[in-house]
Amino acid sequence: MQSKQSPVLRLSVIAVAAHLAALSAGAAFAQEAAEPAAVTPGKAEVVITGKKLGMGLMVTEDAPKARSTITAEELEKQRPTGNAYEALEMLPAVNSFNYDATGLFGGGLTLRGFNSDQIGATINGVPVNDSGSFAVYPQEYVDQENTCSETVTQGSTDVDSPQVGATGGNFGITTCNPEDKQRVRVMQTLGQLNLTKTYIRFDSGLFSDKRSKFFISASHAEADKWKGEGGAKRDHIDAGFNYDWDRFNYIHGTILYNEAINNNFLSMTKAELATNGYFYDYTTKFPGHVTPGAGAQNDTAPSPVYYGLALNPFRNVIASATAKFRLNEDTDIKFVPYWWYGYGTGGTQQQLITEANVAIVKDAGTGVKTGSIDLNGDGDTKDKVLMAEGSFTRTSRPGFSAAITHTMGNHTLLAGAWIERANHEQTSPMVAINNDGSYDPWLQSNNIYRPDGTKLQVYRDVKTVSTAYQAFVQDTYTAMDDRLTLNFGVRTPHIKRDFTNFANEGSLPLSGKQYSVVRTYDDILPQLGARFKVTNDDQLYASLAKNMKAPGNFIYLPNNGNVALVNGVPTVVNDVKEEVSWNLDVGYRHQDKNFIATFNVYSIYFKDRLATAYDPVTDTKATTNVGNVRNNGFEVELGNTPINGWAFYGSLGYSKSEMQDNLATTKGAAPLATKGNEFPLTPKWKVGVSAEYQDGAFYGRLKAKTTARQYSTMTNDEYVGGYTLLGLDAGYTFPNQGWLKRPKITMNVSNLGNKQYLNPASATATNALAYPGVTANKIYYYAGAPRFLSLTFSGDY
Repeated sequence: MQSKQSPVLRLSVIAVAAHLAALSAGAAFAQEAAEPAAVTPGKAEVVITGKKLGMGLMVTEDAPKARSTITAEELEKQRPTGNAYEALEMLPAVNSFNYDATGLFGGGLTLRGFNSDQIGATINGVPVNDSGSFAVYPQEYVDQENTCSETVTQGSTDVDSPQVGATGGNFGITTCNPEDKQRVRVMQTLGQLNLTKTYIRFDSGLFSDKRSKFFISASHAEADKWKGEGGAKRDHIDAGFNYDWDRFNYIHGTILYNEAINNNFLSMTKAELATNGYFYDYTTKFPGHVTPGAGAQNDTAPSPVYYGLALNPFRNVIASATAKFRLNEDTDIKFVPYWWYGYGTGGTQQQLITEANVAIVKDAGTGVKTGSIDLNGDGDTKDKVLMAEGSFTRTSRPGFSAAITHTMGNHTLLAGAWIERANHEQTSPMVAINNDGSYDPWLQSNNIYRPDGTKLQVYRDVKTVSTAYQAFVQDTYTAMDDRLTLNFGVRTPHIKRDFTNFANEGSLPLSGKQYSVVRTYDDILPQLGARFKVTNDDQLYASLAKNMKAPGNFIYLPNNGNVALVNGVPTVVNDVKEEVSWNLDVGYRHQDKNFIATFNVYSIYFKDRLATAYDPVTDTKATTNVGNVRNNGFEVELGNTPINGWAFYGSLGYSKSEMQDNLATTKGAAPLATKGNEFPLTPKWKVGVSAEYQDGAFYGRLKAKTTARQYSTMTNDEYVGGYTLLGLDAGYTFPNQGWLKRPKITMNVSNLGNKQYLNPASATATNALAYPGVTANKIYYYAGAPRFLSLTFSGDY
């Protein structure tokens, strides 16, 4: 996919940028004193609380648990195309990377060694982890310009967090409220690799009732890949509505819509990198089809895959509302209804299909594909034809939570419940490719059908209905004039997976059978927390929490080894248990008006980690529980309010993970010696430093992130070295010019030193070398993006 702008968009981009630049230049020559940056009204309270401390990278915290927060002040300094993973990269517990510098392509994240699919993710209290696999796609959710804060709870989810798949903590995004005054904000970002993002937001301001207000924003972003051909295109709409009787009674609603089509980046082994070079990527030329005719014609499949057949198109909507009401001075209730919808494909679409045995008769289950299809229209079924297929997913996911808070003396009681029902359809349709390599990326046009008239599904056709719910209760007790806070909470997550496999062309004979698996996963998860104020500025805290993650729905796919044919009947041969973790945090905070320091020590016991391993009882290779992991470490954060214009932030994280068991992989082979090894993607050391200078309308900062060595396999026989990345951010706000308010220009430079580095593509790879009875595996890596510069022009009307 080539990243191209329409003529209208290109002209509008140039016009807006030129107009803002001209006004800015005029303001500069006018030599008027620049106005100090104003506090934007209508933002979340957490942003106001921590406005100056750490210049947006820290806020004061009072929770009896480990927590880190970044605010709108920090997010405004970052590149507007960035995503949630990139925004959190300076925090000590977070190990994140992006596939490119713009953030439009997504990336990966671990938190204290937990992968992103083990971490709960919410937006305005709505769960956004994939309902089947619990995966997180940070580039899809919200425009960064509309984000007011991001919070990471490292040790556990909050007691009322709507999660059934979080053993490693939680990160949450809070969007900005509509403004009290009417405003139009326009932002234009331009950068290398043809990066452009146009963003416009309208705030209605308060209506005459002084209670209601709304905003709506739209953006278009696109950029070329930094290696190979193709790029990313993203269209996004956010809208919010507030109706406030007062600060205790209100209804706030948001709708977040995203549509994107991205080309993928090619991940490579170290051998492939050594042979082909750092910038090697997918093939750029499609060979076309052999001219159809009598006899056998065989298309040639490009290797690596043609870049136009490695796409990730996706649409999603997150609609939610928060209604809060005060029943009396001691009692509040809150309701959060929501609906999440997703639709799209992913992975690699290129397939070379043999016409003679492409299809099965539905529910044949014979182990042989007997259906022949003339794919190229030459009148026979003797050919091999290049086709496009992908992992198509459609999810509809309504949910609702309710909570009541009641104060009774020194006790604050919280109780409530959450429920959702996710309908998750996963198919693999196949469509024809034109001779120039083009096709319908949404896989909805020119579909291929079986001889019996049903739609062909290349390797999967499943439907999972996941009904999740939980009850929760918490008592927070304060004493000694609020110097002491104790809380005890418990939540009871429960999920019922109703999985159905429809006959498809995947791993026969099992995939040719229709079968259903119904399983329920639940647990009782207590939480204990304590906070003691030694002085007004110093406090100690401790927390202990049990967490659970239910297995993903994919464990019962025909090719995952947990279901097998027994006497011709599909039967579950390996029941996979829930993951469980115990997280202990003990910490100290110093928080005064000029300086914040936090120090936290943690210990995690992780039981029944899910990964791909061999089961000696069933003689299958399956996604199963492979053992226990311990992870101990500490985290430090420091930040200050500006002193003579200077503000500093520093973070340090140390994590020592240790696998507790050896890993069985193949029948007859000795288990792999993984006991005592470090878990993949868990660097021992992580350092973040930011030094910022601000003088009136100008700011500039240099930041550095250091990540230590990371193992790529559970056997610790392959790793990537540590690396340090530098970034530079700067901005200047010009004086108001008539109807144009706060004209501003910002600059962002990523990977200032142009460092080349690698990140492992998977956290569950077993071994890179061969062992007795166990073959070597190919271990894949993503290469880090080179230096990248962008400029952003903005102004309010």
